[in-house]
Amino acid sequence: MFLPLLKVDFGLSDIQVGGLTTAKQAASGILTLPSVIMADSFVKNRPIIIGLSIILGGLAYLLVSLSPVYVMVLISLCFVGASSAFWHPSAVSSLSTFFPEHRGTALALHGVGASIGDAISPLCIGALLVVVSWQRLAQWSMAPAVVLGLIIWISTRRIFAGESNNMDLHAYLEGLKDLIAYPSVFLVMGASSLVGMARLSTVTFLPIYLVEVKGFSSVGLGFHWMLLYVMGAVSQPLMGVISDRFSRKTVLLPSFVMMAILYFLLPFASKGISLITVIGVMGAFFYGTGNIATAAVLDVASRRIQGTANSIMSLFQQLITLPAPIIAGLIVTELGLDFVFYFCASLLSVAALAWVFIRINPPVTSR
Repeated sequence: MFLPLLKVDFGLSDIQVGGLTTAKQAASGILTLPSVIMADSFVKNRPIIIGLSIILGGLAYLLVSLSPVYVMVLISLCFVGASSAFWHPSAVSSLSTFFPEHRGTALALHGVGASIGDAISPLCIGALLVVVSWQRLAQWSMAPAVVLGLIIWISTRRIFAGESNNMDLHAYLEGLKDLIAYPSVFLVMGASSLVGMARLSTVTFLPIYLVEVKGFSSVGLGFHWMLLYVMGAVSQPLMGVISDRFSRKTVLLPSFVMMAILYFLLPFASKGISLITVIGVMGAFFYGTGNIATAAVLDVASRRIQGTANSIMSLFQQLITLPAPIIAGLIVTELGLDFVFYFCASLLSVAALAWVFIRINPPVTSR
């Protein structure tokens, strides 16, 4: 929501806009290994880790609002990446461990919370931007971040009170060895990385497209950005249940095919029902597929290295997806905004093709 305003206020090129997303992803990738060590080594302290990660996210936007130059915005957005890096290993590995028989459903429901927030906030932000500056709005985010960080720490600390911080290094290394030796893991990670490249490119340039090409105000941008997430709140639990009952492939292969088609159709969608339909249907798959792919990797990981498995996948994806926003920026500069979505369509097509050849065991129930 802030990207079009940042572009205007700082006079940024499309490549520099892509650099903002890349900076955030780079910070997340660099901190992946430290965060997974904390998640797997200090299980009892996970409530503190995830509580502080939320507060760190609020601090990041406060710093962005106070940044006088582009370089400072880049540095501030690194704290957003840090917040994500410390949140996901602890949160995802905990759910995966607590609900091994319904791992796909648990991770999907975890994504529902994000989808609800991502659906509601664009409308709220779009309306508030009519009356206050984006800087003031970014500063306001610090207060709820502190409150929610404290709430999640207080509400989860009893759940982890009986956990141990002692790590069996031998079991840990054996579990890691088994995971790396599983051939389909890397195909899953590779396909997910391509999807992640498309997602990052979309998150960076769809707002620019809606403002510069379609001519939407902040309220119109908020409405259409909401569509990208609102369907996910409905679709993710269904996708999780289906993937648990049948297979991860049953969900992911057709989802990637559908996403490729929708990306291709997006530039042809006219303002109104056509654009609303394309973005809305796209939202049903936009983030939910990531949780199902993560569940596919965690299915073959031992209980001891759930956090590590999640972060290996995250690190693998970070290395591949990191340049995607800058590549997208180059495409926009040379060919125009429409071609970003053709780029995304091609990435999803390759990801779907990869899943044709992926063979993975049914979800485990006793790890």
